[in-house]
Amino acid sequence: MTSAKGVSAVAIIPARLASERFPRKVLAADTGKPMIVHVAEAASRAKTVERVVIAADCDEIAKAAAGFGVEVVLTDPAHPNGTSRVAEAAATLGIDESTLIVNVQGDEPEIEADTIDAAVYALAERGTPVATVAARFGDNEDPANPNIVKVVCNEAGEALYFSRAAIPFGRGTTPRYYKHIGLYAYRRSFLDVVGSLSETRLEQAEKLEQLRFLEHGYSIAVAPVTASHVGIDTKEQYEAFVQQWLSRAGGTNA
Repeated sequence: MTSAKGVSAVAIIPARLASERFPRKVLAADTGKPMIVHVAEAASRAKTVERVVIAADCDEIAKAAAGFGVEVVLTDPAHPNGTSRVAEAAATLGIDESTLIVNVQGDEPEIEADTIDAAVYALAERGTPVATVAARFGDNEDPANPNIVKVVCNEAGEALYFSRAAIPFGRGTTPRYYKHIGLYAYRRSFLDVVGSLSETRLEQAEKLEQLRFLEHGYSIAVAPVTASHVGIDTKEQYEAFVQQWLSRAGGTNA
């Protein structure tokens, strides 16, 4: 499948069984199917996505996903982050260097197709090695919350900095805050470079992997989106997702 703009990508979803706040969340299946399968189905709805692959860190995830007909590749369980897991998956699958790859987080079963497409289009059209997306803060969201990552961009729409702090600082004015949404699109060739990049000072301070790219001189295009989906970090968030899903499905998990 190719989008109306002639752009297509492979979606790779890194999935690991361990999770500190919600253990084994990718396999939670109160809807009748594992959460990671919901993510794969959401990714497949994007116009730009021609193939969806789960990069699993263990046989248990691989078997669960394959049972629902989702393509899976096993990866080293010792990866330090999702990007390196995606890079291994792309190499194992023999994906061509000219291919665009979108890294969809494994705990976002309600991610909007338009959000994925925005990242892929930004990567294709703006020439950077990486692209991501950001949305304006909602009225009920606090920019001072360190769990919501903020991003500021230059006039070309490329990231200047990501931070857990409230940036920019409003001196006498109320700034417009943008929250970073953890979705990345990469040029396949850049994934070969990622593994050679050393950890950086600001990355260590903020605990934000994307700062490594900036500190090593790589540009990140940022596409503005209107995103309402919420990633699932806790059992309470998952239970809310299940109730919403069952309501849409008519109250059953069949």
